[in-house]
Amino acid sequence: MNTDLSIIRLVLDASPFVQAVLGVLVLASVASWTVIFEKRRLVKQAMKSAGEFEQAFWSGGDLNNLYRDLARKEATPLGMAGIFEAGFREFGRLKQESGLSTEQLIEGARRAMRVSQLREMDRLENNLAFLATVSNTSPYIGLFGTVVGIIRAFHAIGAVQSATIAMVAPGISEALIATAVGLVAAIPAGIAFNRYADQVNRLEVRYDTFMEELSAIFQRNAARRDAGDVPAPAVRQAARPAAAPSREIGGRVPE
Repeated sequence: MNTDLSIIRLVLDASPFVQAVLGVLVLASVASWTVIFEKRRLVKQAMKSAGEFEQAFWSGGDLNNLYRDLARKEATPLGMAGIFEAGFREFGRLKQESGLSTEQLIEGARRAMRVSQLREMDRLENNLAFLATVSNTSPYIGLFGTVVGIIRAFHAIGAVQSATIAMVAPGISEALIATAVGLVAAIPAGIAFNRYADQVNRLEVRYDTFMEELSAIFQRNAARRDAGDVPAPAVRQAARPAAAPSREIGGRVPE
């Protein structure tokens, strides 16, 4: 192997501009990998917590007990648990006010759940745009460095009367390294962006579905209140039924 054409030697002998381009691409690659690992941990945790909460929610216990368990925790509930806690708390608060219709109760609870969901989506989508930016711009940054490097090589060729492959190869090689590094930075970022964007979208669909299910439970409970009945906490089946559930909230309003 010709040591004059080794990658390290080519980078060290490259022009300051090409070295600066390579430095920017390396920094972008390191930053994108940091985001990738953090996003992997965050999305995996959100999917796991959503599954665990759904299992607890559909297990058949009283919703008041589930709410109190969440309220007793020091940390603020996130994800699906946070959506439930926000909606259940607002529903209980509005339920104590007189003169509110069923539609007003449900709309107030839905607004609280929507706010909690938006905060959760903002947390999950944070830095996804950075991965998209690295994926889209890194190849062009590398290509820009390549063009400058090739121009520099052609200028060096024009300064001599007779040019050989040995004279041209180092300059062309150092220029092409910028393109290669740009692709190295762009490809993982693009793959990670597509993967995590899809997973975040799936989580959003799960949150939307859960909000609709919980709103239906609120609506049935509010309708029974308007009818003058005192709903008793009903125990659900351990598995989620295929049809819409008939779960009810206990008579005690969350504090």
